[in-house]
Amino acid sequence: MNRTLIIGASGQIGKILTQQMLDDGHHVVALVRDKQKLSDINSENLTIFEQDLNSDFSAAFDQCSNVVFVAGSGASTGADKTLLIDLWAACRAADYAKSNHVKHFIMISSIGADEPLKGSETMQPYLVAKHMADEHLINSGLQYTIIRPGTLTNDKSKANFSTERPKDKSQAVITREDVALAVLYRVKNPVKENSIVELFNGNDSIAQTF
Repeated sequence: MNRTLIIGASGQIGKILTQQMLDDGHHVVALVRDKQKLSDINSENLTIFEQDLNSDFSAAFDQCSNVVFVAGSGASTGADKTLLIDLWAACRAADYAKSNHVKHFIMISSIGADEPLKGSETMQPYLVAKHMADEHLINSGLQYTIIRPGTLTNDKSKANFSTERPKDKSQAVITREDVALAVLYRVKNPVKENSIVELFNGNDSIAQTF
């Protein structure tokens, strides 16, 4: 049985992805700090693993073929939480995945993580954390996909995509629902090549994009 571990399954993208995967018939292990945040999702294919990412969460990886790291410290937290979640927890997740022989690790990173010091002063700690977490995954030996979405919106899915960064910054956006759809597509259509892609709403189907 293929099982996918979603780390941060109660977050905005994580919860959308959890429901999408269950609707598509996948077996999901949802790693959350508070299981009540998933109380409105019911499925025999859902296993909820309640654990703080500051603790040992390695047991959640048992028998999982795929791992999706979509946890985040959130915009309202300080640099301390950014380091603990976006960097340290992400690195530990890659280490746990390797120890458990996970076939594919999907990291939800951020646009700008390739050149974090070009971001605004307030965004730099976050982008540095994402950059270092991405580098740790790249050097882990795992098969990986790193997705660096543009500015996230809560609009309804547009179901169209692009990996070309728009020249107009205001167009460098993507809905959270579409990020989840991209992850679902990659889980269903794994490739042998490791990849790092920036992702935006555009004019192509997900199959054309990925």
